[in-house]
Amino acid sequence: MSSRGNSFFAFLMGAGLGAAAGILFAPDKGSNTRDRMTFLLDKYREKIIDLLGEYLEEAEEMDSEAKDKADEVINETRSKAEKLLGDVDSLIDKIKSKNKS
Repeated sequence: MSSRGNSFFAFLMGAGLGAAAGILFAPDKGSNTRDRMTFLLDKYREKIIDLLGEYLEEAEEMDSEAKDKADEVINETRSKAEKLLGDVDSLIDKIKSKNKS
């Protein structure tokens, strides 16, 4: 289960970085690119929050032994998701500050 969670978040990170790189190198006006980037980051942020909620719900339904293992995975996932959300929030703030200037 731990490798599944790690693989999934690695996939999310790769998809997010790939989308960001694609948008940044696309031939478009800077303000349009920043607006699109902000939109996509907000969308990914919401997906991460939803997925974290799903993990938490699944853990509540498991047996106590499995729940102990799930708690480890959830704590690891939570810390990775919080770091990822922090990175997303930081990127959004940078984009918004660039958009204002």
